[in-house]
Amino acid sequence: MNEMLDSFSRIGAVFLKELIQMRRDRMTFAMMIVIPVVQLVLFGFAINTDPKHLPTAVHVEDRSPIVRTLLSALENSDYYDLVLETTDPRESAALFARGEVAFVVSIPAGFTERLVRGDRPQILIEADASDPAASSNAILRAEEILTRALRHDLKGPLAHLAPAVGPVEVIVHPRYNPEGITQYNIVPGLLGVILTMTLVMMTAIAMTRETERGTIENLLAMPAKPHEVMVGKIGPYIGVGGVQAVIVLLTARYVFHVPFAGGVWLLLFGIGLFIVANLALGFTFSTIAKSQMQAMQLTFFFFLPSLLLSGFMFPLRGMPDWARMVGEVLPLTHFLRVVRGVILKGAGLADLQGELLAITLFMAVVVAIAMARYKQTLD
Repeated sequence: MNEMLDSFSRIGAVFLKELIQMRRDRMTFAMMIVIPVVQLVLFGFAINTDPKHLPTAVHVEDRSPIVRTLLSALENSDYYDLVLETTDPRESAALFARGEVAFVVSIPAGFTERLVRGDRPQILIEADASDPAASSNAILRAEEILTRALRHDLKGPLAHLAPAVGPVEVIVHPRYNPEGITQYNIVPGLLGVILTMTLVMMTAIAMTRETERGTIENLLAMPAKPHEVMVGKIGPYIGVGGVQAVIVLLTARYVFHVPFAGGVWLLLFGIGLFIVANLALGFTFSTIAKSQMQAMQLTFFFFLPSLLLSGFMFPLRGMPDWARMVGEVLPLTHFLRVVRGVILKGAGLADLQGELLAITLFMAVVVAIAMARYKQTLD
């Protein structure tokens, strides 16, 4: 009996010691609480595999009441948001390249006349299929939406024009990925995911290791300025990121046969900018973390929303406004648009300058924070 009481006493002592340790390590304790909450919020409220309100441009050459009925039906379906009207069908390529629209709906001249004759006129829907998951449901329901809308107009003398197969023919033209091959979307996106996960963690751990081993004093004793220390620390990892990028790109081209439609130099410039932004973020984390474990926790805390809210796993356009706002802050969101835009769409600098500027702004803010915190360490 006494031995059992002694055992419980020892267990209690270890238990109290662990509670005290948890209280001292506030960051780890906070991560244990915050990360499950973040996962619940993201998966419960932000993730949506059936995106709606997709921005749509229209090119209309027939202004009849029936055409207005069809456009209203698309708008009221919640899948299509008619955001602008084009005057030239050739504008669709530029709109898609800039990512301004997900669809372009074209209704030709004489559409109503051919409908009344019973010729089953065609409606062309061009879709940005670089992300098949974002557009598939809207495409599948397009003909059903239009057929249901025409039932209100095709009555009386026009009732014979509403056969079971539908009075109009919807022609879908998926751009950039006509076959809907998932690898064309996933593999280029993996480049950003891999760089985010590895570079942020490696840099954060490398700098935090200096603190744990006591060698940080050597850095502080050097005459090097904070920005010189930062450049020197992240410099070798730029090469590591470059090697990772080359491996992913070669695998995408020669293993998964992803077509490369755009310029190589623009792609390399975007990759280089993204690598430096992630390394700067890792350096910033190292100024916050007290141990390598905390550095890994901070990395995971940043990586989780980056993975879920960037448009890599789930369509960003299907998320609520607050989730899209968070996603727009993350550099991975803009890098995915750059790499997919260059590789799949052949987008140029004019099309992607906004995304490159967003990554640059993120990098500048992170560098400023890192320098401010490192100067505090020097002081």
